[in-house]
Amino acid sequence: MELEPIINQYKSSFLAQYGTGLLPNQLQAIHALQRCRTPDSGEMYLQCTHCNEAHWHPMSCGHRSCPKCQNHEASQWLERQQAKLLPVEYFLVTFTLPYQLRVLAWQHQKVIYSLFFACVSSTLKDFGLNPDKLRIHLGMTAVLHTHNRKLDYHPHIHLVVPGGGVDKRKKQWKKLKGKYLFNEFALAKVFRARFLEAIIQKGLAIPSKTPDKWIVNCIHAGKGLPALKYLSRYLYRGVISEKNIIANNNGLVTFKYTESKTKKTQLRTLKGEDFFTTCVSACFTKRF
Repeated sequence: MELEPIINQYKSSFLAQYGTGLLPNQLQAIHALQRCRTPDSGEMYLQCTHCNEAHWHPMSCGHRSCPKCQNHEASQWLERQQAKLLPVEYFLVTFTLPYQLRVLAWQHQKVIYSLFFACVSSTLKDFGLNPDKLRIHLGMTAVLHTHNRKLDYHPHIHLVVPGGGVDKRKKQWKKLKGKYLFNEFALAKVFRARFLEAIIQKGLAIPSKTPDKWIVNCIHAGKGLPALKYLSRYLYRGVISEKNIIANNNGLVTFKYTESKTKKTQLRTLKGEDFFTTCVSACFTKRF
């Protein structure tokens, strides 16, 4: 089922409720998805050279979050990243904001997401520089995901990290031995402290009942390509493929998703406005 009629149906009520809190790029995403492959996106004049049959064809919006576009861009991104892969073991590291901070993140998306990236990258870089471990300058590719497969708001950052880097002190390349990068609990402890301090410095209040223990996952990812392929599926598209939207009836949207642990297909139904909110709020993905 196409996303455009859902946008047209629920856009007014969504903007009335959330319009003042939207980021400019989210408004741009709404307009782009609404006009994709319609005359509002422009048209091409196509004519057959054999029979001279001709017609006007509407163009794609080309927006990064559009489920109809960006196949080519995703493939190109994957090819560029694959060309940069080093002859080392790679790791997929995931930092997740706890549930108690998600309201704050939603209310201050630009600030929180920027702090999120800064604290995650600085934590990993400092672990790489630890003289008792690698003592190297790490590189990394990071992507923000704002939702899980069930379309719940769930900000987390995935990073593809090579098991090697440059030792500037010795001016040489240093390669990690084995298939273990860093301790997950130690990463989480340092990240938590830095992120909470950064929130305070921005003049924001730390939510009550913020947990003492946060979650960081660090898993071996082979030579890196599987992890890059995983990121590429979400980098240039929205949070859901149109083929997974099952129905839109009586103000309710039903979609299917695959559970990450069981790999089973499940159905979920949301109010149209809530489904619309999810699609729009996810149109803020950053990489560096």
